[in-house]
Amino acid sequence: MSTASVPLPNWIAYGLIPLLNLIVAFLISGFVVWLIGESPLAALSLLIEGALGSGEGIGFTLYYATSFIFTGLSVAVAIHAGLFNIGSEGQAYLGGLGCALVALALDHYVPWYVTMPVAVVGAGLFGAAWAFIPAVLQAKRGSHIVITTIMFNYIGAALMVYLLVHVLIVPGKMAPETRTFLEGGQLPKLGWLMNLFGAKLGAAPFNVSFLIALVAAYFVWLLIWRTKLGFEMRTLGVSPTAASYAGIPYARTVMIAMLLSGALAGMMALNPVMGSSARLQVEFVGGAGFVGIAVSLMGRNHPVGIIFSAILFGILYQGGDWISFEMPNITREMILVIQGLVILFAGALEYMFRPAMVRIYQQFKTV
Repeated sequence: MSTASVPLPNWIAYGLIPLLNLIVAFLISGFVVWLIGESPLAALSLLIEGALGSGEGIGFTLYYATSFIFTGLSVAVAIHAGLFNIGSEGQAYLGGLGCALVALALDHYVPWYVTMPVAVVGAGLFGAAWAFIPAVLQAKRGSHIVITTIMFNYIGAALMVYLLVHVLIVPGKMAPETRTFLEGGQLPKLGWLMNLFGAKLGAAPFNVSFLIALVAAYFVWLLIWRTKLGFEMRTLGVSPTAASYAGIPYARTVMIAMLLSGALAGMMALNPVMGSSARLQVEFVGGAGFVGIAVSLMGRNHPVGIIFSAILFGILYQGGDWISFEMPNITREMILVIQGLVILFAGALEYMFRPAMVRIYQQFKTV
């Protein structure tokens, strides 16, 4: 029997194996740091200090994690239906357009807590709309979802540039961006939450979208494991043949799964667009859609795992910036190498230790 099909206890499958992957990634990263003449332990200490050593650092870490929670959930919903949505990046771009249009329309007239739910819907609808055509092509024509969603990433980025340069730009300004939203179109920071723990948020853009992300994670859990639709999606993901035999409509399930996936990716835009910069800019997604793939895989496509995985990647992003500032020999490109190693072992080499874990577990089980 293949080791991939051998069941393992949750503490091994969802705890030990991801931990081993992470340890190996950090060991290799430490070796790379040592090769360029710096101390791996000092680099690790700076990583933790920069990401978790102050209220401002924690705020930046959670700010990055918020975006990764949304995109990780987006990837996970599609994976449970047997789909690999690589298009979260493009869907987040269009989600940014959706929430920005809402903020621009309402910020003069209503407070932020009225704008926010409308912006959530707008971001979700625009993200879902960008996933619609790839979903139709997969469900009706058999076009592979990976190829179509990748192509739509490029189309979405190009569309965003066109709109910001020719349509939404502020007259007389050179920067391709919308006007700054008024307070009614901005998501407030969560400084009060940091104050509860005796920390000061400082300049970190940690904002209300973090709470929205946690709510989204809860609803994804309800959807996947507590609803009929979620059962149908998981059945389709495990075996399309069994799903068809059970009468589960393939096209409808694929369409719903991709639309939900696109909506979650679109909601990611709330964090940088309304919570941080208070305007729509080019490249605001910053690769979060692709990081969401690794976040979902490391979190084993479960909302709780995705939250912790997103925080880990938030630590890598914020701590990595701190390392590159304090250790000039470790450039930003070196930090990207370290992040890439974590993504490699969390994603592409996800099951590297699984065969050994299966053999060890079976040996101890028979003793």
